[in-house]
Amino acid sequence: MSADPSPFRVREVVAAGRTEPAFLLLHGYGASSFSWREIEPVLARRGRVLSADFVGLPPGGVPDSAYALPALVDHLANAVLERELAELTLVGHSFGGGITLALALRLQRAGRPVSRMVIVSGVAYEQRLPPFVHIANRARFAEAAFDVVSPALLAGQVLRSIVYDPGCLTRECIEGYARPLSEPALQRALLATARVIVPTELDRLTAGYASLHLPALLVWGRHDRVVPLWVGRRLAADLPRAELVVLERCGHLPMEEQPRRLVTCLVDFLQRTSAGSGQSA
Repeated sequence: MSADPSPFRVREVVAAGRTEPAFLLLHGYGASSFSWREIEPVLARRGRVLSADFVGLPPGGVPDSAYALPALVDHLANAVLERELAELTLVGHSFGGGITLALALRLQRAGRPVSRMVIVSGVAYEQRLPPFVHIANRARFAEAAFDVVSPALLAGQVLRSIVYDPGCLTRECIEGYARPLSEPALQRALLATARVIVPTELDRLTAGYASLHLPALLVWGRHDRVVPLWVGRRLAADLPRAELVVLERCGHLPMEEQPRRLVTCLVDFLQRTSAGSGQSA
C-alpha cells in the first residue's frame, strides 16, 4: 500500500454499537461531507460510517496526475483495505458517484468486492462538462475568482444554478458548502482536478460496469442540468442489478432539494438488500 499523502481526509462518524455493515460516503466536486449531514445519522444507526473529505495535497510540485481518477481511487482503496471494512456500501454523489463506480471495480479486482452501491446524480459516461468545471479549467480566471469573490458568493451562485428551485437553499446550506472553499490547498486541488476530471481510460471503465453484480440504487433529479437523467438511465441499463429512482421537481442536489425522499429511498434499499434479506449480494 502506498505511503504517499492522501488528498482525502477520512472521518469516522460515531455509530451506536455496530461496526458492520460499513458505509463510505463520497461527496461531489467542490463539496464536502457537509452534503451528507442528513444521511450520516441515518446510516450511523445501522453500522460504521466513514465520510471522505477531499482536502488536496500539500503544496510543492504536485502533478495534475495526482488528482486523476486512478490516483484518487487508489488512495480510497487503501483506506478501505487498511480499515478492513466489512459488508461495505459505497455512497457517492456527482463526481463522488463516478469515484464510487471506479472504486467498486478496483476493490473487485483486489478480491474485496463491495456489497452495495448508492449513486446520487453520479457521473459515469462522457458528457458535457458543467460551467463551473469549465471555469475551473481556466486556471488564471479561476484563481482570480477565488481571490476576489467570497466563498459564500461563489458557492451560492453555483448552487442556485444546479438546483430546480433555488428557494430550497438556506443561508446555513450555502455557508456550509462555502466553508471548505476558503482553504488554499483545496482551491489548488479543485483547479488541478478540473484539468484531469475526464478519465483517459473512460471507455475501459464504462465497459467494466457490467461486471458489477451487486445491488445498486441510483437516484436522479428529473431536472438535473449537471449530470442529465440520460446518464442515470444508461447506468441503470449497464449495471446488472440496478434500480433507478427519479425525483420530480429536483435538480442536481437531492440531499438539499428532497432530503426526506432521498432518505426514504435509501432506507428502503438498505432494508431490502441487507444480509439475510434474501436479496443481498
